[in-house]
Amino acid sequence: MALMRYSEALRMAMAEEMERDPDVFICGEEVGQYQGTFRVTEGLMERFGPMRVVDTPISEIGIAGLATGAAMAGLRPIAEFMTWSFALSAMDQIINHAAKITYMSSGRITCPAVFRGPAGTGNQLSAQHSQSLESWYAHTPGLKVVLPYTPADAKGLLKTAIRDDSPVIFMEHAGLYANRGEVPEDPDFTVPFGEAVIRKPGTDVTIIGYSLMVRKCLTAAEALESEGISCEVIDLRTLTPLDMETILSSVARTHRVVVTQEEWRNVGIAAEIAARLADEAFDELDAPILRVGGADVPMPYARELERAAIPNEDHIIEAVRQVTR
Repeated sequence: MALMRYSEALRMAMAEEMERDPDVFICGEEVGQYQGTFRVTEGLMERFGPMRVVDTPISEIGIAGLATGAAMAGLRPIAEFMTWSFALSAMDQIINHAAKITYMSSGRITCPAVFRGPAGTGNQLSAQHSQSLESWYAHTPGLKVVLPYTPADAKGLLKTAIRDDSPVIFMEHAGLYANRGEVPEDPDFTVPFGEAVIRKPGTDVTIIGYSLMVRKCLTAAEALESEGISCEVIDLRTLTPLDMETILSSVARTHRVVVTQEEWRNVGIAAEIAARLADEAFDELDAPILRVGGADVPMPYARELERAAIPNEDHIIEAVRQVTR
């Protein structure tokens, strides 16, 4: 095990996979000479050369098209978007081509591409650069959607994504890049998709989150312990595939649920989980399922308004109090 930042764990995963498989390469804006906006690709061009760490023009649809075509031809590209908000201009390539080519070719063509980069809200980036858009991709058949919370998961899940034969949406919250944690140095270490993890066991209420929201869920759970409320915190890790088995098992123990997300509350992952719980675990529930999410407004620039729009620990605490009354 090595103690390292989340961003360093991502770099280790890519370097190990590039060493293991010569078909793996990286492409994106300023991933090579500039070494990435958040320095995630630092040193990789020097190590692997410009044919495998490819600086592209400022064109997200071009980056996505390059990665999709290369994957269809048998390579394993890792396409970096400077931010997932910028990837909106690449939606046609991702949704209409990468996600559908295996289906449309009756399985004769695969698209083992990883689309990765910083996601999430905050840092006064305003309405166009501060968005959490994971539900858009989780809504699309053919895509796998991954949002790691810990540095270890960042490494293990990225390695699994690179080895997967399906296109993978890999979202790294910018607020997690500096987080430190123990990461296995074993080059064979991977984390499977579709397996959520219980970050904190509890008996009174299940709190579900992913990515940066896991930190807020854990902080809220610790605060609620002083009120005698025992919270079980689930980190989903992947949205598609979604580990309903772990969620259902937890709800069978606690009988109360709060589902959290950073993205807009309307029509989000939390709503999908709530609907599935209503279908599959209605008789286990002793209280309504509550959702915590972002305000349904474009992200404000002003600091105080931005804070009001982003879900926080107090919102989770209040939701838990409501379901445990």
